[in-house]
Amino acid sequence: MYDSTDWQDHVVDEQTGDVIQQGTPQSATNFNNQENGIQDAHTATAVFLQYFMQFDRWARQTVADHAAEFLNEIKTITLTNNKGIAFFNSQAQTVDLTTVRKTLNYDVSWEIVSANGNVGDITISDKLLNGFKIAFDGSATSVTLKIRIKGGMLV
Repeated sequence: MYDSTDWQDHVVDEQTGDVIQQGTPQSATNFNNQENGIQDAHTATAVFLQYFMQFDRWARQTVADHAAEFLNEIKTITLTNNKGIAFFNSQAQTVDLTTVRKTLNYDVSWEIVSANGNVGDITISDKLLNGFKIAFDGSATSVTLKIRIKGGMLV
């Protein structure tokens, strides 16, 4: 911590030449004390600046994570039945997420855009941070889905 110097003017009686007030010496000790105080102030400013820059980065990332938690990632995919129309489909297709999630706590919802036959049930499986599998178990030859992925960004 900076120890300030209480500077005093050197005052001399003009008529008698007597010293009325002894001034603070202009010495290396006093000037170095000033230099050390200036250096300490610069160091403290640099430390605070680093703290605020890190805090700003953390705050921006937190806001971005919260925003991403509530924004939908939307994809349109087409699933096909390679077994043919007489057989029920059992093949899952992998869906890559554009935004890698931080947790597996994300929701996947879907809407059937078009289908060539009976869709049956849509199932989501094998959720990972960067994707999941989706399948239908009906006899349709193809199903086009609009998929919405939401969440998974908050730890």
